[in-house]
Amino acid sequence: MTSSTTATAAAAAATGSTALSPAARDRALERLAAGTLDVLVVGGGVTGAGAALDAASRGLSVGLLEQRDWASGTSSRASKLVHGGLRYLEMLDFALVHEALQERGLLVGRLAPHLVHPVPFLYPLQHRVWERAYVGAGIALYDALAGVFGRVGGRGVPLHRHLSHRALARVAPSLRPDAAVGAIRYFDAKVDDARFVEVLVRTAVGHGVAAASRVTVTGYLEEGGRVAGVTAVDLETGRELRVRARHVIGATGVWTEQTQELFRAQGLQVRASKGVHVVVPRDAVAGEDGFILKTEKSVLFIIPWTTHWVIGTTDTPWDLAKDHPVASAADVDYLLEQANAVLRRPLTRDDVLGVWTGLRPLIQPVSSDGSATTRVSREHTTATVRPGLTVIAGGKYTTYRVMARDVVDVALADRAPGDPAGEVPASLTDQLPLAGADGYAVRWNQRHRLAAARGWSEERVVHLLHRYGALVDEVLALVDADPSLGEPLEGAPHHLRAEVVYAATHEGALHLEDVLTRRTRLSYEQADRGTASARAAAELVAGPLGWSAEQVEQEVSTYLERVAAERAAEVEPDDASAERARLRAPEIRPLPVADPA
Repeated sequence: MTSSTTATAAAAAATGSTALSPAARDRALERLAAGTLDVLVVGGGVTGAGAALDAASRGLSVGLLEQRDWASGTSSRASKLVHGGLRYLEMLDFALVHEALQERGLLVGRLAPHLVHPVPFLYPLQHRVWERAYVGAGIALYDALAGVFGRVGGRGVPLHRHLSHRALARVAPSLRPDAAVGAIRYFDAKVDDARFVEVLVRTAVGHGVAAASRVTVTGYLEEGGRVAGVTAVDLETGRELRVRARHVIGATGVWTEQTQELFRAQGLQVRASKGVHVVVPRDAVAGEDGFILKTEKSVLFIIPWTTHWVIGTTDTPWDLAKDHPVASAADVDYLLEQANAVLRRPLTRDDVLGVWTGLRPLIQPVSSDGSATTRVSREHTTATVRPGLTVIAGGKYTTYRVMARDVVDVALADRAPGDPAGEVPASLTDQLPLAGADGYAVRWNQRHRLAAARGWSEERVVHLLHRYGALVDEVLALVDADPSLGEPLEGAPHHLRAEVVYAATHEGALHLEDVLTRRTRLSYEQADRGTASARAAAELVAGPLGWSAEQVEQEVSTYLERVAAERAAEVEPDDASAERARLRAPEIRPLPVADPA
């Protein structure tokens, strides 16, 4: 990285009030260690980040800690859909569907129009009369719940329509002629889940939250029989912290039980369910519409993105370590088999560009005698498991804002007598656009002019707007200061070099893995899994992150070993052997070993 680029990046990081720069992280750590917060949120996924923003918007002082990178757990490994849950209509769970569709409308129309975009899906029909009537009625109700009754957010997407067999052949030429007699075309929305969380954290920081990633909680503080904060370790420096707070919120997903154990509390029981997705090239499937398919084991989505298709998901129990869930050969083969049941040109292993695996936190209810029952729920549950500690688990990505509101409400109900916060207002996050939303519509209308002024294709400008919204101006400022950053990233022509620098100066990336996996998605959107870009990316962020030449080498080698381990896992026959293969790769920042006592 040139000295001029380093200086520009440092200046840019210092001026943005929402920037997650290294300097901003240092300031946050100082704030976390000084004084007493109203609320400390543990867990930097979508629910935790949402809870931090919700609490801050009510006027409270708030801290947010994440032990790895933002969204590095479940929140970056979902199906990347914002949807009402069409299949829940069959379960007659109208309230859950209605709630999720309201949130979809809010995200598409008001809160994050730069990040959440409508996407068409085809529901193939096998029977001409009864199924068209049955499914058609369900999808009509889906639209009604979103639009007619969804007064909070509005529908935000087009209405459904019926397609004949001939019309379906035109819209979906990759579909086998015998795979369906027709289809119903409806809309949901898609989102870059990891980017959404990062923007959510930035929005929270802009409203005063002290947020720091790569900080692990090691214990808790107690005062008067209440949880009064946490002890923690900054994994980047080894510094030990004491963070005092009047209430702690645990939003740690599949790690909820471990969080409760750390605080010597009991409450929610959570089961982990593994969901695997594979990525195939855009030209492997013709057409612009995605598919939703019912299988014997789960619902399968084939989702269109600009350069690729995503196929998922599986839904199987995961009883192994939760830090690095991986796909086995059986998972990948299952997804390809299900997709090939309807595709004209079968997909093979050679078509697979990448794979990602996430764990869903499913609430495990407890029976009256204390034993776990077999029914699990995708709805969220919030509980104050001991004075000063409230936890939340379950739910779905689309309803993160509702979950965040609910957990803050429950935490506030547990306030100690004489709490200085006084009367706290109700949540207003349904009115609070995320960073990059304000001004996005104007920048979108200016996209032709922005492209012409720089000699770029309109496709490149659209790519930037869909990633940054109105914050694109900050990315363009880096290019103006150093034109070399306006060139494509080595090995990844769809991304600019400036995007890598921006990941370190504004988006909280502290390691190469953060850049290639969650800021750019190269680790599963490209056949080389980002390895061709690894060294160039490491050298670009070395300046802003203060890396030595030795650190650059360590970051590159660690990333390459991780990719190799994941590839090795994907050819193993089962979960246990796949996990052993994945765990051969070293951690860039290992978590401290827990004290057995």
